[in-house]
Amino acid sequence: MFLATAQLLHISYKSSWPRELLQFGAAAISDDEPVLSVDDLADQIAEVLNHFGLGAVMCMGVTAGAYILTLFAMKYRHRVLGLILVSPLCKAPSWTEWLYNKVMSNLLYYYGMCGVVKELLLKRYFSKEVRGNAQVPESDIVQACRRLLDERQSSNVWHFLEAINGRPDISEGLRKLQCRSLIFVGESSPFHSEAVHMTSKIDRRYSALVEVQACGSMVTEEQPHAMLIPMEYFLMGYGLYRPTLSVSPRSPLSPCCISPELLSPESMGLKLKPIKTRISAGII
Repeated sequence: MFLATAQLLHISYKSSWPRELLQFGAAAISDDEPVLSVDDLADQIAEVLNHFGLGAVMCMGVTAGAYILTLFAMKYRHRVLGLILVSPLCKAPSWTEWLYNKVMSNLLYYYGMCGVVKELLLKRYFSKEVRGNAQVPESDIVQACRRLLDERQSSNVWHFLEAINGRPDISEGLRKLQCRSLIFVGESSPFHSEAVHMTSKIDRRYSALVEVQACGSMVTEEQPHAMLIPMEYFLMGYGLYRPTLSVSPRSPLSPCCISPELLSPESMGLKLKPIKTRISAGII
């Protein structure tokens, strides 16, 4: 089971988008190819699992990738052990987001991965603290992401963006999820309110929300250390991680929750002080 987890984590974390669309070295998709729906993209995850001979797996996704993995978990319940979601989406695009995406789509279609598109994506990914300004240079992470965007096939990104911009609202189906969910979101993420909304829709006995202050959407890149302790306790509930210290049997999400005291700033140490959690008292 651990091998299956590691392989899917590699697929979904290295890119929050499907491998065949956006992996390095992928061939450009012809403009004549029809745009896939989000349901098509979720079904392709099942094809990836079948290709590797994997059964039930742990899924991890970021923003739009988190939406696709959540949809996959709703459609293929028996194949998902748990969800680790970072700044996830669950609603249909607002008019603001739809227009924002359409601007990027048109720029991608006519000009490719131009500077304006990269700036719009970086603004969506990272907080203003790491993006820099006239007085403060942008961080190494942002510079690396900018270079990675240059290596993506613009036509493939366009196809993916069109699919995501046509996504339906899946909020009402979230209560049917039968797996545990651990949700991270940066407080500076444009999708912060959506992650909070998503948490309110999932059965609170099986979910926990970790909010990371001074962080954008890409918690995995901007503050990965903030994810360590919550993920340790989440995975302990599946027997995938063995702690070095003895802990209370009710704390590692093994009945169905993460104890708030285990996620407090004091328990996480000085480097993790920008962390706060939002967990219902009713699930302890």
